[in-house]
Amino acid sequence: MRRMTRIAAVALVAALAGLGTAPGSAREADKVLMPENAEARAFQEAVGFADAVIAGDTIYLSGVVAAPGKGETDLAAGYDRAFARIAATLARAGASWDDVVDITTFHTDIGAHIDGFAAVKNKYVKAPFPTWTAIGVSRLYEPTAVVEIKVIARRPAKFK
Repeated sequence: MRRMTRIAAVALVAALAGLGTAPGSAREADKVLMPENAEARAFQEAVGFADAVIAGDTIYLSGVVAAPGKGETDLAAGYDRAFARIAATLARAGASWDDVVDITTFHTDIGAHIDGFAAVKNKYVKAPFPTWTAIGVSRLYEPTAVVEIKVIARRPAKFK
């Protein structure tokens, strides 16, 4: 009984000191970036994901797909659109490609596409390089997509 009283007293002191409270949500509304385009925003809200979430000093971007446009036979333009979209999302979060620490890419035909993809990536990503993992997959959510690019960045000190 005495031991239970001590445990209860410790729990009460911790609760009063704020030690037993759960941390706030990692996804604060002002740190969740939704698309500025109304159609894209409606889609993401219906499916349930954001362009990016800022948690502390880390920026997590959802995957961005690269696909050929109508009439395009070269994938470079699709890759470039995807990297430009990522750059725009990073800018909205107060960062740039220089702040990226990790890239994960998912490729429907990694052997056929990796060289062209890397050439476009290297226009945006400069040394010192972030980590990069390229994964081969059988398909992506968007039927015409050939690559999905997921990025994690560190938020520059001026925005902390």
